[in-house]
Amino acid sequence: MSNQSGMVIRAEGISRGFRQGPKRVEVLQDVNLEVPAGTSLAIVGASGAGKSTLLHILGGLDKPDKGDVFVDGQSLWKLGDRARSDLRNSRMGFIYQFHHLLPEFTALENVAMPLLIRGESAAEAGKKASDLLDKVGLGQRLDHKPGELSGGERQRAAVARALVGNPGLVLGDEPTGNLDERIANQVFDQLLELNRELNTSLILVTHDMRLAARMTQRFELHLGSLKAI
Repeated sequence: MSNQSGMVIRAEGISRGFRQGPKRVEVLQDVNLEVPAGTSLAIVGASGAGKSTLLHILGGLDKPDKGDVFVDGQSLWKLGDRARSDLRNSRMGFIYQFHHLLPEFTALENVAMPLLIRGESAAEAGKKASDLLDKVGLGQRLDHKPGELSGGERQRAAVARALVGNPGLVLGDEPTGNLDERIANQVFDQLLELNRELNTSLILVTHDMRLAARMTQRFELHLGSLKAI
């Protein structure tokens, strides 16, 4: 897909507010962001600053009150629901604080799922999922269901699921926030390694400044504005 700007994702003039009782709170105000291929970027800020709201808007999961988001040069909000969903599935991966793996499926089946939804054959999807699970250290755990995996293993499987379709962009919302420090560092190491290896752009919301410091770019969301730090 051609993208003359060279940006995997571009946000222009994003504003978003919410009503809290009688008053309206403006969480995001005229936020602009450009992310080229292969970039790792951290968004930090106080709890309630709107980091997750911004991430959901970038991922096409929440509509801004003003502004637009362009993925590979395509406006997310000029697309219909189905086309936007297809673009998300083909070009984006998502990792959350809680793994959101489906409990009735094995690690292999969970990771293969995005490819099956996209229409790939079970054999091809299974091979790609197996290869990526091997890269994140779960090659011996393919047939285990989430309930049989440790917290760190579940989160590694979630990383593999986000990356299995070789997306141009991965969005992570506190993806290691539920893990102890040692395991969080291991998962984060693997995420950055795959980010470099696959040349995937990575945008992470995190409260952990040590992890943020390891990204190539850092932004702080404060009083509705996004500023480089």
